[in-house]
Amino acid sequence: MARDLASAAPPRRGRLRVYLGSAPGVGKTYRMLDEARRRQERGADVVVGYIECHGRKHTESMLQGLDVMPRLHRSYRGTEFTEMNVEAVLERRPAVVLVDELAHTNIPGGKNAKRWQDVEDLLAAGLDVITTVNIQHLESLNDVVQKITGTPQRETVPDEVVRRADQIELVDMAPQALRRRMAHGNVYKAEKVDAALSNYFRVGNLTALRELALLWVAGRVDEGLRDYRAEHNIDRVWETRERVVVALTGGPEGETLIRRAARIADRTAAGQMLAVHVTRSDGLAGASPGALANQRRLVETLGGSYHVVVGDDIPSALLGFARANDATQLVLGTSRRGRVARFLTGPGIGETTVDESEDIDVHMVTHEFTGRGRLPKLGRRHSRRRTVAGFTLGALLPFGLTAVLSQLHGTLNLTTDALLFQLGVVGVALLGGAASALVASLIASLLLNYYFIPPVHAFTIGAPNNVIALLVFAMVALTVSTVVDRATRLTGRAARATAEAETLSALAGTVLRSQDSGQGGGSAIPTLLEHSRNTFGLDSVALLSRESGEVIARSDASGDGAAETESTEVPVGSDALLILTGRRLTADQHRLLTAFSAHVAAALERDRLAAVAAEVEPIKAADKMRTALLAAVSHDLRTPLAAALASVGSLRSPDVEFSPEDQAELLATADESLIRLNRLVDNLLDMSRLQAGALTLHLGPVHVDEVLPRALDSLANPDAPVQPIDLELVPAVLADAPLLERVLANVITNALRYNAPGAPVLVSASTHLDQVQIRIADRGPGIPAADRDRVFLPFQRLGDTDNTTGVGLGLALSRGLAEAMGGTLEVEDTPGGGTTMLLTLPTATEEDEAP
Repeated sequence: MARDLASAAPPRRGRLRVYLGSAPGVGKTYRMLDEARRRQERGADVVVGYIECHGRKHTESMLQGLDVMPRLHRSYRGTEFTEMNVEAVLERRPAVVLVDELAHTNIPGGKNAKRWQDVEDLLAAGLDVITTVNIQHLESLNDVVQKITGTPQRETVPDEVVRRADQIELVDMAPQALRRRMAHGNVYKAEKVDAALSNYFRVGNLTALRELALLWVAGRVDEGLRDYRAEHNIDRVWETRERVVVALTGGPEGETLIRRAARIADRTAAGQMLAVHVTRSDGLAGASPGALANQRRLVETLGGSYHVVVGDDIPSALLGFARANDATQLVLGTSRRGRVARFLTGPGIGETTVDESEDIDVHMVTHEFTGRGRLPKLGRRHSRRRTVAGFTLGALLPFGLTAVLSQLHGTLNLTTDALLFQLGVVGVALLGGAASALVASLIASLLLNYYFIPPVHAFTIGAPNNVIALLVFAMVALTVSTVVDRATRLTGRAARATAEAETLSALAGTVLRSQDSGQGGGSAIPTLLEHSRNTFGLDSVALLSRESGEVIARSDASGDGAAETESTEVPVGSDALLILTGRRLTADQHRLLTAFSAHVAAALERDRLAAVAAEVEPIKAADKMRTALLAAVSHDLRTPLAAALASVGSLRSPDVEFSPEDQAELLATADESLIRLNRLVDNLLDMSRLQAGALTLHLGPVHVDEVLPRALDSLANPDAPVQPIDLELVPAVLADAPLLERVLANVITNALRYNAPGAPVLVSASTHLDQVQIRIADRGPGIPAADRDRVFLPFQRLGDTDNTTGVGLGLALSRGLAEAMGGTLEVEDTPGGGTTMLLTLPTATEEDEAP
C-alpha cells in the first residue's frame, strides 16, 4: 500500500539552469554543451532536446557523444519546420535535457505557443533542464533594446520564467572581442558579417546590451541575497552595495537633505538613493502634502525612489526600513528645535536614531532652519473665545464646587469631595485644554486643603494620610486633564485629516472626470479652480502668469460675494500665481491649498507639454516626409534614372559597336527604367496632391472588367500571372477611370511582389448592397493583424528587404485615391494563407450613367 502511495505522488519539480547571453554569439550554446559533457562524464543521463548550431563548427563538434533526440516536423504555409519533440523527451525521461533558444515561438499546431512553455512541462515532469536565452529577449527589456539597437524583438520570454531558475550564469564577452570573433567567421557566414558589424553589432550597441545584462543579473543576485538573509534571520547590514536612505518630514530642509543624499549615492557607480517619509499609524498627517509632493518629484528627478512607511516610533521605523533594504547610510536633518525646546522635550529623533543605528552610518546634515523651531505649545490651540472661557471656568468652577460641597459637609466624605473636584478639572480640560485645567487643579487643591482636609480653614494638614491623598489628587487631576486634552486634540486632528483626505479624494476624482470628458478644452485647470473655490467658500479664484500678469484661468461665484473680502496669494510652481479672493483662510486651509497648488502646477505643466507636442507633431510629420522623400529621391528615383542614362550613353558611345540584339536590349532597359521612373514621379506627385487636397476628380460610371486590362498593361511585367474572376458580372462603379486604373495597378504590383512563386494573383468582384467589392488575393506570407494599418503608411515596405522596388508609396497612394473616390481599401486574410486587398467603391446609379 505504501508503495502504491509513493508511486502516485507527483514527481519533484526539475531544476532549471539558464545560460544568459549578453548578445548573440557570445558562446552560451557552447557553454551549455560543455556543461552537458561534464555531467555525462559524471554518469548523468543527458539528452539534447533541441539545439541550434547555426553552422558553427566548434559548436557542432561539442555534440559528439551526446544523445540527440529526433525533431518533430511541422508544415506551415507550404514550408517545413522542425520543433522539439516534447512527447518523445517525456517518454525517454532522461535526467537532464538541453533546450536551446528559450524565447523561441513554436510553429502553430502544437500544445504550446512558446518554447519556454515546453520547458515548463519538462520541469513539471521532474526533468532537469539546461537552456539558453539572450538578454534582449527578456520581456521587461524589449522596448529598451529596441531603442538601443533599432531592432524590435518579436520573440520574448517573461522575466519571471528566467528569474525562477535555480541557477543563472551570465555568458559575457567584451564588445571588441565579440566583433573580432564575428570578423573571423565564428558567428555568421562571411556574406552577413559586414552588415551585422555595421548595424546590430556596433560597439555602442554591444556595450549597452552588456550593461543591461550585468544590471539584470545583479538585481537577481540582490534578490537572492535578501532571501538568504531573511531565511537565516540576518539583521546586520551587508555592505555589498551602497544604499543611502534619506528621511523626509515634509519640512523646508527636505531639498537640502535630498541633494546631499544624492551626492553621497553618486560617489559609487551602483549607488542607490531611497527617500522615506514616516507617517503616523492613526493616519493623522503632520506634514504638508504639497511639500512632500514637491520633494518626491525632486527625488525621482535625481534617480531615487520614494517610499512611505507607517510607524509611531519614527527612529525605529526609519532604521527598520533601512535594514530591510540593506541600506548602508542614513541621512537626517538636524533638529529645527531650539535649545530650550530640546531641554524641555528631551532627545529628539536624530539623537535616538544615532544611538540605535548600530552598523548603519548616520549623517546629521545641518541646514538653514536648524534651531529655528518654536517652543512646544502647552495644550491645544483653541479659539480666543474658548481659551478665555476655559481659564474663566478653571478659576470659578472650584469656588462654585466649594460653595456647594460646604453645604453638604458631613454628608459627603473627603474621597467624594476630591472626586467631584477632579470631575470639574476634567470638564475644564475639555473646554479650554491642559493649561486651563492646570489652573483649575491648582485652585482646587488649595480649596480642598483649606475647606475639607482637617484642620479646616487652614493650609496645614494634620494627618499624613491626607497629605498623600492631596498629592494623589493633584497628580491624577493633571494626568487626567492632560490625557483628555490629548484625546480631544487627536480627535480634532483626525477629523481634519479625514476632511482633508475626502477633499483631496474629491479633487482627484474631479480632475480625472474632467480629463475624461474633455472639459475646459482638454485642460483640468478650470475644474481645479472651480473645485478650490467651492471647497473653501471663496468669491473668486484666478490663476495668473508671474511674468506677464495675464489671467490664465478664472472661476467666480455667481453671487455678489461677501462685504469684507481678503486676497490670498499661493505660488504655483515658478511661473504662476493663484489669487484667492473671499474670506480669511485658516492655517490648516492654507496647508491644504498647497496640495491644490501642486495639482494646478501639474495641470499647467501637462497643458504646456501637450501644446508643445501639438506644435511639434506637424513638424515631425513634415520632417519624416522630407527625410523619406530625400531617401526616395537619392536612391529609388536615381536607380532607374542611372540605368536609363547608362543604356542611352552606351548606345551613343562611338567606341563600341553593338549588335542589333544588344541595341534592342539596351533600348528595352532604357524604356523600362524610364517607365518605372515616370511611375514613381506620378506616385510622388499624386501623393503630394492628396495631402494638399488639390487632387481633381472626374467621377463617372466605370466597369471594372474594362479598367483591369489597362492596369495590367501598365505593369512592369504585363505578362504577370493575374487571373480575373467574374468581373463582368458586377455593375459599374462610380469612380475616376484613370485613378481606379492606378489603384488596381499599385495593389496588383504589391501582390505580385509578395506572392508565392507560380501562384496567380486572383482579382474578383462582388456586389454588396450599394457597393462593389473588388478583391485582389495573393498566396504570400500574409500580414499580421497588428501591422495591417502600417502597410498603408507612406515611404516604407513592411518586412521587405528588397530596397530596389519603389519608395513604398503604392498602398498609401492607393488608399488615399480610393477614399478620395468615396471608397475604402482594407486588408483581409486569404483563405488558405496569403493577403487579400479589399477595394470597396460605390455602385454607379442611373443618374451617374446619364450623359
